[in-house]
Amino acid sequence: MRLGERGGWERSESRYCGVETDFSADVPSLLSFHISTGGFDYVLAPLMNPSYRPSLVEGNGSETQALPVSGSDLVLSPSQWSSHVVGICFSFVDSEDEVLRMDSETTLKQEIAWATHLSLQACLLPTPKGTSCANYARCVNQILQGLTNLQVVYEVPLVKSDGDSMGSEGLTDSWELWNSFRLLCEHDSKLSVALDVMSTLPSENSLGRWMGESVRAAILSTDSFLTNARGYPCLSKRHQKLIAGFFDHTVQVVVSGKPVHNLPKASDSNTEGSQRHPLRSYLDYVAYLFQKMEPLPEQERIELGYRDFLQAPLQPLMDNLEAQTYETFERDSTKYIQYQRAVVKALVDRVPDEKASELTTVLMVVGAGRGPLVRASLQAAEETGRKIKVYAVEKNPNAVVTLHNLVKMEGWEGIVTIISCDMRFWSASEKADILVSELLGSFGDNELSPECLDGVQRFLKPDGISIPSSYTSFIQPVTASKLYNDVKAHKDLAHFETAYVVKLHSVAKLAPSQSVFTFTHPNFSTKTNNQRYKKLHFNLPSDSGSALVHGLAGYFDSVLYKDVHLGIEPTTATPNMFSWFPIFFPLRKPVVVHPDSPLEVHFWRCCGSSKVWYEWSVSSPTPSPMHNTNGRSYWVGL
Repeated sequence: MRLGERGGWERSESRYCGVETDFSADVPSLLSFHISTGGFDYVLAPLMNPSYRPSLVEGNGSETQALPVSGSDLVLSPSQWSSHVVGICFSFVDSEDEVLRMDSETTLKQEIAWATHLSLQACLLPTPKGTSCANYARCVNQILQGLTNLQVVYEVPLVKSDGDSMGSEGLTDSWELWNSFRLLCEHDSKLSVALDVMSTLPSENSLGRWMGESVRAAILSTDSFLTNARGYPCLSKRHQKLIAGFFDHTVQVVVSGKPVHNLPKASDSNTEGSQRHPLRSYLDYVAYLFQKMEPLPEQERIELGYRDFLQAPLQPLMDNLEAQTYETFERDSTKYIQYQRAVVKALVDRVPDEKASELTTVLMVVGAGRGPLVRASLQAAEETGRKIKVYAVEKNPNAVVTLHNLVKMEGWEGIVTIISCDMRFWSASEKADILVSELLGSFGDNELSPECLDGVQRFLKPDGISIPSSYTSFIQPVTASKLYNDVKAHKDLAHFETAYVVKLHSVAKLAPSQSVFTFTHPNFSTKTNNQRYKKLHFNLPSDSGSALVHGLAGYFDSVLYKDVHLGIEPTTATPNMFSWFPIFFPLRKPVVVHPDSPLEVHFWRCCGSSKVWYEWSVSSPTPSPMHNTNGRSYWVGL
């Protein structure tokens, strides 16, 4: 039974819970017991008898012998194999014993071939026995090259010991084991990881790294459960938080091990009687954890399809926006409430109460679109009792049609003048007291707000007000395995040198964000130069362990006027605002960063006669290539 169906969640938001089993030659009975009786959604089961060794059957008519698999493919329908069975492989590929190593390579390839034949969705690979995994990774990488749909899931214990102390099986940090294997397998998108959740968890910072990795499953051993006051299994608060985080990242949960809780005798009197599955109480608790999660807010539901989906940023100067894009932005009421608050404060500062009926404030909305800022400005004037004259400047002729209809419909003919022109080339008949614009991009200046506002400030009075008055870009290093693989799938340089707008979800934010570039308006400097350079140092928390940086997440924060701000920088983000997703700058080669070795990032904003672009690189702990030199792959056209 889907965990989600128990809590009234939508089918698309369901999560599933599997159970790890021993080898069985009778797969239909195995499924009947664990799925029909136990209520689990699927089983993790060995595909071949663990005692099988190819070298022991060679020379004994091996060519006529069938592989010791768990039954014929005909015992289940293809859909049952695909939906209800995940294979478990056995491997000793890195054994010092040559015969055992060769046997293991042969068996592993046979197991994967059989899993592919059955159309299984995934196969679980065991954790390597030693510290070296090179030969194991080589064998798996060979297998990955021939796969199309099957996911290979690498199992590692969730361990990160403090200092030099050793954790499970001599490991100090299992992430290092996963990272070595993943890098040796060339970051293959068909390779993911399953985490064995232990009774003791690493620090929050250490756990956070995994949220950016391709974690497919969390294997919960019955030993990791506590016992509640009624004698039933439960998890610690930290374990509950971890599992909730996994659910939010569509990670499936697997229950493993023998029952270790002696349930109260009262449970024997239930209607299921002797047929109750021995691990059912563990499944019920996992389902309870999912049930008690808060349903997603409406806006988050709308944005589900955009999670970790790479989009090219807008080119607002080169291209005219479509009606659908305007409509999406106009639905963001929070943004326009903030703009209205800023205009209210500016009008009050501009015109004292005693002169409110005498003075008329000239307000120019540059980049008026279909009129939401015009409306917000007029509402601010009404709220403050100030008289205003509005110029709505818009270059998109299609949006100008809408503006004319809006003015006529609202009866604003005597107040609003529409100018169909690129703001940079307009010759205004009078100067403005207040200049209002909505030109910010996900990185603040990436939609050329500096260049546009520099071009229009010539018709702002010397003591005039610009809304926004300033904006600052921010970046932070992230682990983002999915985003990296999506970029890598294009198999070219250009996509690694392009910035993407993306609703970040399956990412690990490795260090607090830092400010990059700040622009202030109006800027009456005689030598206006919008080129910028910044060097930044990021330090991982000391208890996090090492991490792999796939790229840089970018944000902005803007001061509209005085204490009214707008932004998406995580620590100061404006609540309930959805007009901007963060921006993502990928790295061609991911960089391993250790807590004792800071990440040194260099960032440039470059300007040419017809375009503006960014360049970025990492110089420490290991140098990366320079990205997007001369704007060869990605730029914003003037």
